Amino acid sequence: MTMLSIRIDDALDAELARLAEAMQRNKSDLVRDMLRRQAAVYALRQVQATLRPYAERAGYLTDDDFFWDFS
Repeated sequence: MTMLSIRIDDALDAELARLAEAMQRNKSDLVRDMLRRQAAVYALRQVQATLRPYAERAGYLTDDDFFWDFS
């Protein structure tokens, strides 16, 4: 496993510590999960941007339009 060191300000460290304690996890695990989720959100937005023109041509202008057809 690779180690990554980052610098964060005291306020962010306190918030991270509060979240880690509330979730009963250590800060490293919490940050890894946050990074994975952010990477997934970025990938999803890339796919949405790629598919948007095709969806709009098919008449799907919102997420609700799509789910309405398949519900």
